[in-house]
Amino acid sequence: MSSTEDLKNKVQEAYNNWNEKTYNKSLAKNPERQEEFTTISFTPVKPLYTPNDLTENYNEKIGFPGEYPFTRGVQPTMYRGKFWTMRQYAGFGTAKESNERYRYLLEQGQMGLSVAFDLPTQIGYDSDDPMAYGEVGKVGVAIDTLADMEILFNQIPLDKVSTSMTINAPASVLLALYIAVAEKQGVSKAQISGTIQNDILKEYIARGTYIFPPKPSMRLITNIFEYCSKEVPKWNTISISGYHIREAGSTAAQEVGFTLANGIAYVDAAIKAGLDIDKFAGRLSFFFNAHNDLLEEVAKFRAARRLWAKIMKERFGAKDPRSWMLRFHSQTAGSTLTAQQVDNNIVRVTIQTLAAVLGGTQSLHTNSRDEALALPTEESVRIALRTQQIAAYESGITNTIDPLAGSYYVEAMTDMIEQKAVEYIEKIDAMGGVVPAIEAGYIQLEIQQAAYQFEKEVEANKQIIVGVNKFTMKEEEHKNLLKIDMKVQEEQIKFLNQVRAERSNEEVKIKLAHLKEAAQGEQNLMPAIVDAVKVYAGVGEICNTLRDVFGEYKETVVI
Repeated sequence: MSSTEDLKNKVQEAYNNWNEKTYNKSLAKNPERQEEFTTISFTPVKPLYTPNDLTENYNEKIGFPGEYPFTRGVQPTMYRGKFWTMRQYAGFGTAKESNERYRYLLEQGQMGLSVAFDLPTQIGYDSDDPMAYGEVGKVGVAIDTLADMEILFNQIPLDKVSTSMTINAPASVLLALYIAVAEKQGVSKAQISGTIQNDILKEYIARGTYIFPPKPSMRLITNIFEYCSKEVPKWNTISISGYHIREAGSTAAQEVGFTLANGIAYVDAAIKAGLDIDKFAGRLSFFFNAHNDLLEEVAKFRAARRLWAKIMKERFGAKDPRSWMLRFHSQTAGSTLTAQQVDNNIVRVTIQTLAAVLGGTQSLHTNSRDEALALPTEESVRIALRTQQIAAYESGITNTIDPLAGSYYVEAMTDMIEQKAVEYIEKIDAMGGVVPAIEAGYIQLEIQQAAYQFEKEVEANKQIIVGVNKFTMKEEEHKNLLKIDMKVQEEQIKFLNQVRAERSNEEVKIKLAHLKEAAQGEQNLMPAIVDAVKVYAGVGEICNTLRDVFGEYKETVVI
């Protein structure tokens, strides 16, 4: 018998002895508070974890930070070198109002910007389009033309500030606008840094702000990969997003499995378009949800890193270690915020912040306490940012790398989430990939069933939400909430009309005609889109030009 087997047997013998003589005797006198314990993702949790629950091969499965398989982090020094980028997702009303909020946040110590766009911008409509009525500036900032972008980033140096933009279907247009406004500041596209979300597959799965069918959408995405690899080298060309999958009700393992399956689809599409994997893979990034179950979330992030490294190295044959790294932004879970007892949300966000940091995030947005009621106030945003700063400077969790590594429970949970995610990916592969799986409704149905199970458990008081189904209280009506007036829409349309009156409409027609011709062919569309935004063509005008060629996607209904 080997020394390893001998040790395992001794641990098991000691565990059995403890279980029989100590644990079960205690249960007989003092029963546990519930029959079964599970994570928030319904995974059973044992009363105790031991070394026998851990992997046998430390170097292969856990390893060291900055080295394959990156379970312990993508940077050798992690937060001992520098903290994660502290972002606050913000944007509302007009570009002028949002610019004021951005400058306030930067003054408060925020390290990078994260832009929220209004719904018309997200689905490619100008503010005066009938489809935009009642939504202008409501859930983000309204951007119609380069004139709005110039105001949005006024007095913000784009050679020094990293910007993340939550934009998907029209991501190519907003990236082009960012390039154009940077050049207006005298900053070349080779100098700018940031991220566009640019993840259309999760829109079909969970979020719904799509425009075009999958094939032309994937073309736009790979066009961005190619263009940025040559022209905008510091830009993260996609943020493959599990956040919205989790917000729709998925489990932690589903979030990992479906997100990485989407990542596989994007890499496949880029390779089929003739791109060298090691030329674009290092600029791929991910976006995950930081949820309430602290230790499950830490395990989720570690499992995602390890699994993506294996996928890139073994499945795709990437040679550059940077291509193996899963770098991710995280955001605290908006779906966990409650309208009841809103100050409780500060505590929830703190737990979720700890999960993201202990899990090794590269950047983080913390939600504000009042977001279940309205757009956050300046005070609420400041508290959310201070939560990150206190975690960074006061908690001590940043002083060592991956401090929960070796926890019997965390390592066992990491293995379990990875295995479940692999099973989802294998099932999607067997269906022919993510697009066929979406078209068949498989992914959507899996998420719907998980969401339904969670809601049933909340209603049955098996999942406790403090202030909602336990520890409730009568509250006074909320005051001083931030509301967007309909005057914002009127002002935005007035400004748009002014821009159209002052620009060269003949130049706009020429550039849009060039774009349409390019879309009908096979060339990269980014140069034509950049040319169009520079003459102040509107987001809606550009997207409508592409709609004429590509058509619009109709959702598969799954019940």
